[in-house]
Amino acid sequence: MNRISVCCFILLSSLLSSLCLAKPVVIAHRGASGYLPEHTLEAAILAYAQGADFIEQDIVLSKDHVPIVLHDIHLESVTNVESVFPNRHRADNRFYAIDFTLAELQQLQKHERTDPQGHQVYANRYQGLSPFKISTLEQHINLVMQLNRQFGKQVGWYPEIKSPAWHRQQGADISKVVLELLRKYQLDRADSNLFVQCFDFTETQRLRNELGAKVKLVQLIAENDWNESSTNYDRLKTIEGLKEIARVAQGIGPWLPQLFDLNTLQPTDLTKHAKQQGLLIHPYTFRVDQLPQGLNSQATLDILFEGLQVDGVFSDFTDVVVDYLKAKPSPSVKSPSEF
Repeated sequence: MNRISVCCFILLSSLLSSLCLAKPVVIAHRGASGYLPEHTLEAAILAYAQGADFIEQDIVLSKDHVPIVLHDIHLESVTNVESVFPNRHRADNRFYAIDFTLAELQQLQKHERTDPQGHQVYANRYQGLSPFKISTLEQHINLVMQLNRQFGKQVGWYPEIKSPAWHRQQGADISKVVLELLRKYQLDRADSNLFVQCFDFTETQRLRNELGAKVKLVQLIAENDWNESSTNYDRLKTIEGLKEIARVAQGIGPWLPQLFDLNTLQPTDLTKHAKQQGLLIHPYTFRVDQLPQGLNSQATLDILFEGLQVDGVFSDFTDVVVDYLKAKPSPSVKSPSEF
């Protein structure tokens, strides 16, 4: 982008951020995943009914380069792939979505997330037989569009581009594919009710500067030892790192313990410094069945919305956060100058 374009982008980013600060948003993490298997159309419908402002879709590619809604590049944690295609694993015994066509993927049944031993990760979540299927990003776009039309609402999308460097190693440019689909539906606009998120900061920069994405971007922040990407997340959490993010993105998606110490409950400097750069803050993940030790739902949400005054939160339990915000007076979010 030339200098004028960069200046205009920064001005627009600041304007959009100030507009979004008025009301915290509830982002349905993988749909209503606290109640139904994650990323299914059924989980998206339930999240919509529970009052989500945005519904998240993690995106990976099929063998025929269709963007599908799946949290991992692997299949065995959330599907019955081992029984349907028992010999289609790689040398590491993992089943990769990109090794299957969309038609093959839609033969699978989805189930609640399980660990390597086959035990359900969240024991008290959905336990029934699963008629649920893998869905595509296009299906999720159309679903929300139709529900918005029928109910007169403006629920948005929040897709995450998963493992872009790994996809390129497999011969697929996932960011290009996702942007092409968003443009098909005229969603690659700064004013569309949509955020694109990614853990890979190099890819976030590429989306804006090389691929010309106009949509709002959010930089996810992991810990370096998670090996999410080659990004140095410790650097991203510094003032200089946040300044770099603000040049291309509208917000950050930090992990909850990056915002406050789970033992002392004291805030870190990340919230203050991010707000000083005009960045939205959408932390992940509020789970009723995985709360910080010694805190209940009310206390955890009080820390996030009253103490830290975040701009939104990812949650597996949309209804809990929606009900909490309805019961509270409209939060007054501080401007960066007030810190």
